[in-house]
Amino acid sequence: MCQNCDYTIHGAQHHFGWDNSIAPAERVEPGAQIAFHCMDSSAGQLGPSSTVEDVKALDFGKINPVSGPIHVEGAEPGDALKITIDSFAPREAEGSAWGWTANIPGFGLLADQFTDPALTIWKYDAKTLQPTLFGEHGRVPLKPFCGTIGNALAEPGMHSIVPPRRVGGNLDIRDLAAGTVLYLPVEVAGALFSVGDTHAAQGDGEVCGTAIESPMDAVLTIDLVKDAQLKFPRFTTPGPVTRHLDAKGYEVTTGIGPDLMSASRDAVAGMVDHLCATRQMAAVDAYMLVSTCGDLRISEIVDQPNWVVSFYFPRCVFE
Repeated sequence: MCQNCDYTIHGAQHHFGWDNSIAPAERVEPGAQIAFHCMDSSAGQLGPSSTVEDVKALDFGKINPVSGPIHVEGAEPGDALKITIDSFAPREAEGSAWGWTANIPGFGLLADQFTDPALTIWKYDAKTLQPTLFGEHGRVPLKPFCGTIGNALAEPGMHSIVPPRRVGGNLDIRDLAAGTVLYLPVEVAGALFSVGDTHAAQGDGEVCGTAIESPMDAVLTIDLVKDAQLKFPRFTTPGPVTRHLDAKGYEVTTGIGPDLMSASRDAVAGMVDHLCATRQMAAVDAYMLVSTCGDLRISEIVDQPNWVVSFYFPRCVFE
C-alpha cells in the first residue's frame, strides 16, 4: 500500500448513496494524496467462493459502496476537484486477486433476454495483472479502474448510487485508470468526494451491468481548481486507451436504426450470437464476457433517420 500517502480511508469508512449530510471521513488540504481501501460493488456479499445462489440473495440496499466522503478545504460551489489517479492494487483472497461478473435479473442492456442469474468468478495475479482466464480458452486483458467516483450533490437527502450524475458518481468509464486526471464539478462546501466500485476490466458500455468487480486499494491525489465552472466531469488520459486490446484486431457487429438504444441492443445481441456460433459458448456466458472486454461505439449519428452503433470484441481474448 502507499507508504507516503497523507491519509488512508479504510474499507469500513464507506457509505451507500449520495447525501451531503454524511459526516466526512477525513478533512484534507488540496494536494493531499489519499489511499482508499475500496470494497467490491457487492460490498462483500459476493466472494471468491460464491455461487449463483448468492447472486439470487443480493441485498440491493448494499450495492456500490463508496469510500469517504472527503471534505476538501476551500472547495466551494463552482470549483472543481482535480483528481489524479495514481495507482491501483488489487486485494487478494484465498491466494490470489479475484473478481466477479454476474448477470443480475432485471439489470443490463439485454435484461429482457437474460432473465436468469449467472455468475463468473475470476482469479488473477495482483502483481503481474496478466490476462485472466475465462472458461478453457479465453483470456481477458486487465485494466484496473474505479467505476464510481464523484462529489456530493447540492440537493439535500439521499440519492441512489446507481445512476451517474453531473458531479460524477457511477460513471463506469474504463479509462479512469492509473495516470488519468479527472475533473469533477463541486456543488457543496468541501466537495464531499467519494470513490469505489473498483474493476479489474470492463468493456465500454458494461453491457451486462457488471464488469470484473474486484476489491482494490486506490491511491488518488486531490487538488482544487477554483471557479472552474464545469457543467459535467471531464478527464485527460496519459496515452493510448485501447493498446491492451488492439494486438489481434476485432470482431465487430452492428445495430442500425433511428434509436440509439435499440441499435446498441442489436449490436450487442449480434455479438452474443456470433460468439455462440463460433465459440460454442452458452449465450449468458458470452453476454457476461463481452461486458468485460467489448466496446460499444457510436459509428455514425448524422445520416438521418438511421444511426449506426458498432460493438467491437477484441480477438486477442481467444487468439
